[in-house]
Amino acid sequence: MSIDFKDKVAIVTGAGGGLGREYALELARRGAKVVVNDLGGSRDGTGSSDAAAQVVEEIEKAGGTAMANGGSVTEYEQMEKMVADAKQKWGGVHVLINNAGVLRDKTFAKMDPADFEFVVKVHLTGSAFATKACWETFREQAYGRVLMTASSTGLFGNFGQANYGAAKLGLAGLTKTLQLEGAKYNIKVNTLSPVAGTRMTEDLFPEEAFKLFDPVNVVPAALFLVSEDAPTNAIVGAGAGGFHSAWVVMNDAVWLKEDERTVEGFAANWDRISGMNNLQAPQSGSEQSGAILKAMQGVLGGDAAPSSARG
Repeated sequence: MSIDFKDKVAIVTGAGGGLGREYALELARRGAKVVVNDLGGSRDGTGSSDAAAQVVEEIEKAGGTAMANGGSVTEYEQMEKMVADAKQKWGGVHVLINNAGVLRDKTFAKMDPADFEFVVKVHLTGSAFATKACWETFREQAYGRVLMTASSTGLFGNFGQANYGAAKLGLAGLTKTLQLEGAKYNIKVNTLSPVAGTRMTEDLFPEEAFKLFDPVNVVPAALFLVSEDAPTNAIVGAGAGGFHSAWVVMNDAVWLKEDERTVEGFAANWDRISGMNNLQAPQSGSEQSGAILKAMQGVLGGDAAPSSARG
């Protein structure tokens, strides 16, 4: 099976280097018209360069079609203009890869609140702005593919990256709601957690590991997750040729009778409440309340739920 992006217009934010550049190049190779968005700043978000134009030149030399965009994902009006320019030139937008990012790492004790706010604004708010700018077009054409870029820091935590981790787990949460809202419009939304040797991670990897984690090894997962036959609501990890899925899961609810609903009663049942038994990956938030009702019915019987809670 060959996967192509012929007749598709794709936007990749933060595409002036690293992962974004590799996504843009491969999308173009596979027939997409690509908007290469990048401010060209350093990894902490300062400065500027013509990085986007260089990637466009590379795509065009290889026979592909692309345009550069220097808009900031933190400015919604600039994201709206980016989408409008793509539509004016090519007639639509079908794929969005939210890849733009910055790092301002410090322990939480030493972190300036402004650095916390800025990192969340670029990663989380910026991805929301870029997606919102595309959303109505996706709905109108009954087709859209969105990829959010999360991180193992967001999913599992990492010392010294409170701002980054908060933003990255937020993106997984954004995915979970947008994939529900977009479903009837054939909009699929997924989350990628890449591990790659880029300017964002160059001082975190030993030299040999840096080479092993070449960004090109993440491309297969990213492009599949924005392809026509993509799944939706997936969280996928990728790096160095290894791929895995991750889930937000919960165990069976433990229902406590009224006389047990004290701090001491909760403590007495903590081993059951925290046990990793019969884990499930809910597809919407309503399944949490459903699990609680199920546990209650298991204790008191099928007629225990109030009529307003049944259904």
